Amino acid sequence: MLDWKTLPRPIVALAPMADMTDPPFCRLCREVSGGDFVIFREMVSSEAVVRENPKTLRMCDIVDEERPVIQQIFGSDPSTMAEAARIVVERFRPDGIDINMGCPATKIVSNFDGAALMRDPKLAADIVRAVKAAVDIPVSVKTRLGWTSPTDIVEFSKVLEDAGADLVTVHGRTKAQGYAGAADWDAIGAARAVVKVPVLVNGDIVSVETAKQALATSGTNGIMIGRGALGNPWILGRLAHALADGVEDPDPTDAERVATVLRHAELHLAWYGERGLVTLRKHLPWYFKNEARFKELRAKLVRVSTMEELKEILRGT
Repeated sequence: MLDWKTLPRPIVALAPMADMTDPPFCRLCREVSGGDFVIFREMVSSEAVVRENPKTLRMCDIVDEERPVIQQIFGSDPSTMAEAARIVVERFRPDGIDINMGCPATKIVSNFDGAALMRDPKLAADIVRAVKAAVDIPVSVKTRLGWTSPTDIVEFSKVLEDAGADLVTVHGRTKAQGYAGAADWDAIGAARAVVKVPVLVNGDIVSVETAKQALATSGTNGIMIGRGALGNPWILGRLAHALADGVEDPDPTDAERVATVLRHAELHLAWYGERGLVTLRKHLPWYFKNEARFKELRAKLVRVSTMEELKEILRGT
C-alpha cells in the first residue's frame, strides 16, 4: 500500500486537471516517464459516483501500468463523499483518494464544493473524517492558500491534519486569484511548518529549475506539476531523476515528440472510440507551443478528426 510518510523524497506528482488528466494521458505519462512519480486523476463528482453515472465511473477505471494512481473526488456532503470514496475503492482500487478543496471554478464553488470548503473548516474536517472512515487507503487533500487571504492555509492545514488527512497539496494562489499572478511558495512553506503530514507544493512548476526553487522556498516534501506537464509528459521522469540524483535527462528529439503524439492519439482512440481524435484536440497544441510555426500548427491541430490527418500534419513538423 502507498504510504505518503515513507515514499522517497522529494515526492513528484502529476496534478489532477479537469478534462486533461484522463486515463489516456495518465497512461502516456507513465509510459514515457517511468515509475518514479504519483499520478492524480482528474476530479469526479461524488454525487455522480453515488448515482452510478456510467461516464463518471468509467473515468475512474485504472490499468495497472498507470499505478500508483490517486483518484480525486469533489463534493460538500460528508456522507455522499464517503459513499463515493467507498464505491471508487471497492470497484477500482486506486492507491489513494484525494479530496478537492481547491478548484476555483464558479460552477464548482457555487455548490460549495472545491475551494469553497476553505470557508467552512468544520465542514471540510467532517468530510475528511467521513472519507477516512469509509476507505482503507490513504486520504489526501488538494487545496489553496485561502479564499482571499494567502495566510488562511496555515490554520486550514492544521484542521485537515487533525481530521486525519495523510497528505496535503497546496496550490500557491488564493481562490480569488484563480490562476493569475505568481504562485506564492513562501506561503505554502508557512503551512508546511505547522503540520507533521507531508505537504506538496503546487503552482508555476514547469521545469527542473522551478521545481528546485519551489522545494527550496517552501521546504515541502515534494512537488505537484500541472500545466507544465501538458504537451510535456516526459517532464515527470525528468523531475524525478533530477531531484533524486541530480541527473537531467536530455530533451526529447523531434522524432520522439512525434512518436509520443501518435501514441497519445492511439490511446485516445482506444479509450474514446472513433471520436478519439476530436477529444485529443485540446492536448495537441501543447506539444508544439514553443515552435516558431505554432499559430499555423495550432490552427490545423484543433481541427484534426482522423489519424491520417494528424500524421500528415506531423510530417511537416
